[in-house]
Amino acid sequence: MSEPSPHTIGLSASSLLLFRGERCLLNGLALHVAPGQGLVLRGPNGTGKTTLLRVLCGLTLPEEGDVLWNGMAIREQRTEWQRALGWSGHKAGLKSELTVRENLAFAAALSGRSSGEIPAELGLAECLDLPTRVLSAGQQRRSSLARVLLGNSLIWVLDEPYTNLDTQGRGYLNACLDTHLAAGGIAVIASHGNAHSALGMTEKTLLNGVLQ
Repeated sequence: MSEPSPHTIGLSASSLLLFRGERCLLNGLALHVAPGQGLVLRGPNGTGKTTLLRVLCGLTLPEEGDVLWNGMAIREQRTEWQRALGWSGHKAGLKSELTVRENLAFAAALSGRSSGEIPAELGLAECLDLPTRVLSAGQQRRSSLARVLLGNSLIWVLDEPYTNLDTQGRGYLNACLDTHLAAGGIAVIASHGNAHSALGMTEKTLLNGVLQ
C-alpha cells in the first residue's frame, strides 16, 4: 500500500451532502485539518454544526461524500478510527451506573493507560464518586470532556466544550488543547464564544451547508 500524500494526512471530508427532511444541512462540504492544526466551527444555532461533528466522527452517515483519515475513508478502517478519535458531544456517553471516577478509569483502560490524577480544574472533585446518572447536565458534560482530555486520542472532536466551565476550567481546556496541537494532534470544535481565541486555531462559519 502506498503512503498517503502530505495533502491527505490528517482528517478530511469531501463532497458531504446531508438532508434533514427537506432542509440541506451539508451541501458538498469539504474540509481538511492536518496534524497540529485546530478548526473552530462557528455559526448560528440550527445551521448543522453538531450534525457536521457527528458526521466527522462517523456517528451520522451523509447521503453522499466521505470522511477520510489519512487518505482512507473511516468506514474502511473502523478500528483504527475509533482508537484515534476522542469525542465529546451533547450526550455524555458515560455508563450511568458507574461513578465518574470509574467511567474515567474505564475509558483509560480502553486506551491502554492508567487513569491517573483528575485535575481540580475540571470541577469534578465533588462528584467523582457519584454515579453519573445523578449528575447535573453540566457535570455530565465536564465528565465527558475529561474523558477526552485525559486520554491519548489523536483527534479531538468537541461540541461546545466551554459550556459550564468557569474561568479556571476554560484555562485548563485551552492548555490541554495547546499541548495536544503542539504534539501533532488534531482538534475540531464547535464554539459560540471566544474562549479559544488565544490558541490561534482556524475559524470557519457553517452557512448554507458549506464552510465559509
